[in-house]
Amino acid sequence: MERDFFSIAKAVLSQSIYTSADTNITIGSLLLGIMILIISIPLSSIIEKRIARKFLGRTGLGKGGQYAIGKILHYFILVIALFLSIEIAGIGLTSLTLFAGAVGVGLGFGLQNLFQNFISGFLLLIERPIKVGDYIDLGNVNGDELAGKVVSIGVRSTTIVTNDNISVIVPNSDFITNQVTNWSHSEDTVRFRITVGVSYNSDPEEVQAVLLEVAEENPNILKDPKPKVFFDGFGDSSLNFELAIWNRTHTLRPRSFRSDVRYAIHKKLKERGIEIPYPQRDIHIRSGFLNNNN
Repeated sequence: MERDFFSIAKAVLSQSIYTSADTNITIGSLLLGIMILIISIPLSSIIEKRIARKFLGRTGLGKGGQYAIGKILHYFILVIALFLSIEIAGIGLTSLTLFAGAVGVGLGFGLQNLFQNFISGFLLLIERPIKVGDYIDLGNVNGDELAGKVVSIGVRSTTIVTNDNISVIVPNSDFITNQVTNWSHSEDTVRFRITVGVSYNSDPEEVQAVLLEVAEENPNILKDPKPKVFFDGFGDSSLNFELAIWNRTHTLRPRSFRSDVRYAIHKKLKERGIEIPYPQRDIHIRSGFLNNNN
């Protein structure tokens, strides 16, 4: 009875589904090919997370580099598994070429954006203009300023978590075609520029001293490179100054850091009696206009 069962199973699995000049697909070969493809998906994830990242962690490579190499290895294993499953399934080169041509037509008509994001994802992982852990600013998107920390980079999209703890899914092609400000691309040390205008009656030397004093008292402002004050110009109603300061701890919260510094500047200027002026306009009334009305 057992022998009959195996004989029947062998006969069923060896039954041909499709046969051509270079292709012979049987039920058994097709099932085996699908099984290899299914197993490769969790296997590649295990290799990426448990082996590649642990090994790369010992090399001193940064987290962004570890993530990029792990992702590339993950997709490389999937591609190898795909070709291996096609070979085991018995699909020949000619049939595969026809299939690839059909897929190409589909990409050309209906999957352009998906294919563009897919290629952009690989470019991001290889060139690494952005990496996991970077704080990036995409500028004004749909009327709102979009900035946040990169938490994952996939083949189709990248996930950014804003300072409001909101996850934003951004298509990868946006990072290739649009301008992106990366606050932590090479290192975390970033220069901030804080502008302030004071009354024309103010002493520029005193204003400079006050701004440098604010920088000296703030523990989050680096002492090297040294803070600098620039006399930025003569405005319509004020003398304009710029405080240039360096920071490496608040690159993920630039708005909060600027706000703290501005609070300190306002308080210090008020203590010293230095006025931050309102916009002023001089109005001249021509006497001829009044005489004509009379």
